[in-house]
Amino acid sequence: MKEYTVAPNKDVTGWLIKIEDVAPTDLYDERDTAVAKAEEMAQDNKPSRLYILDQNHEVEEERSY
Repeated sequence: MKEYTVAPNKDVTGWLIKIEDVAPTDLYDERDTAVAKAEEMAQDNKPSRLYILDQNHEVEEERSY
């Protein structure tokens, strides 16, 4: 199962998408845009799981596809 993560960068000026907890793949200005793109990626690669992290890098939401 692939795992995708949406997390803020260290100064919370952008949102990163990571696949399998390796180097970030994309940076977005808005959280909603990053979440939408990560959802699309996760749905295209089922089975998968999406973790959305808050500013403290704690899991705020988990979604399975």
